Amino acid sequence: MEAIAGVVTTGIYCRPGCGANPRPHNVRAFPLPAAAEAAGFRSCLRCRPYRWPQSVGWEPPELVCRAVRLILDGALDHGTELELGARLGISARHLRRLFRAELGVTPDGLARSARVHFARRLLDDTDLTVTEIAFAAGFGSLRQLNRACLEVFRESPRQLRARRRKTDRLVADGGLLLRLTYRGALDWGRLLAFLGSRAIPGVEHVSGDTYRRTIVSDGDPGVIELWPGGDDHLLLLAHLPHWQELVHLVQRVRRIAGLDFDVRAASEHLGSDPAIGPLIAARPGLRPPGCWDAFETGVRTIVGQQVTVAGANTLTGRLVERLGGRAPGLEPLGLTHVFPSPETLAEADFEGIGLTQGRAEAIRGLARAVVDERIRLDGSVGLDELVSSVTAVKGLGPWTAHYLALRLGEPDAFPTTSLMPEAERWRPWRALAATHLWLAGDAREAPVRIRRAS
Repeated sequence: MEAIAGVVTTGIYCRPGCGANPRPHNVRAFPLPAAAEAAGFRSCLRCRPYRWPQSVGWEPPELVCRAVRLILDGALDHGTELELGARLGISARHLRRLFRAELGVTPDGLARSARVHFARRLLDDTDLTVTEIAFAAGFGSLRQLNRACLEVFRESPRQLRARRRKTDRLVADGGLLLRLTYRGALDWGRLLAFLGSRAIPGVEHVSGDTYRRTIVSDGDPGVIELWPGGDDHLLLLAHLPHWQELVHLVQRVRRIAGLDFDVRAASEHLGSDPAIGPLIAARPGLRPPGCWDAFETGVRTIVGQQVTVAGANTLTGRLVERLGGRAPGLEPLGLTHVFPSPETLAEADFEGIGLTQGRAEAIRGLARAVVDERIRLDGSVGLDELVSSVTAVKGLGPWTAHYLALRLGEPDAFPTTSLMPEAERWRPWRALAATHLWLAGDAREAPVRIRRAS
């Protein structure tokens, strides 16, 4: 977690690496921009910390980290601190106490800061109207956005837009183009190879250096496209029927590429290990692969049990063609359907698709458990509880549970078919170790390289 520097003599906070050079005794460290704002500091106009998403590593208590993730996913946009605390098994009062002690800001304060920062990025990068930006950032009204901008940035949204730099504005021929920034190295080529080799026909498609997929936004189909934009960001092109709560869609897209994974801390921990260290040195930008939808990934994993990767893709494509929702007009992008919901698959008839009876029952069992919330895929439960809930479904074992957890973003997930005593020293970053072992050919579904289109 990068420390934010608040300069008491100027009232400004900066990202690490900013050109400002204050005296050390005038600097206060904060874990998040939201904490600096809660203490009365405002964002630096030079390094512009708001252009980088707010996230925490796993240094604070795990419960706080999970609460932050839920907040960034929108838990407080339509819910309360009381409901969030209940989701995590604690009281709202204790949740606020933990946040103040560990992060220096309340849960509501973090939610508001995340929304207004996202709105500021939209003001810089897009030509959306201020009203459209208010709803895209999760605000209930234009008035709420105005008030938040004045409190955090000391200027109105229109004044902030007038400040944007010429190089900020992104223009696309159709759709909305956005930057997704990240810290540390990112090996997009190997991640794309992994996603491409497992792409679900009709739902996902890889072409050249671009990953595309269908999504559902507020009940309607849409498309996202993701490709490299520079050394510190990917570019996201979103084709959506409406922009409401775009902020949370973007947060989910970030998970596909593991952009919030603390690759620096994980690499430092594993770098001296005799088995994993050389692999990290050879591929410093490798990150555990994420996913758009954990339920979809779980179904694809069940289908892939004891069959080849290509065979699993074929079977999953048949499932989608029969039970998924049509997404018309996307054939030129290699896309035709959205993935079926848990409610659809919970009672689905898989006859004729090619699945064994055991796998069909396992998919239905997973879907029912997700619908009933016996399996929670929102990151609100710890790794052990998640694995226990998944393995409670008939036909799902520890490898499947840990693989699903890894794709969901659990840093210590470790899917393996054999006991590896040395893996204990890789905690709490076993997910990165497993990913490197896949590429080294030591685990069961090693990613396959794809040739980049010329």
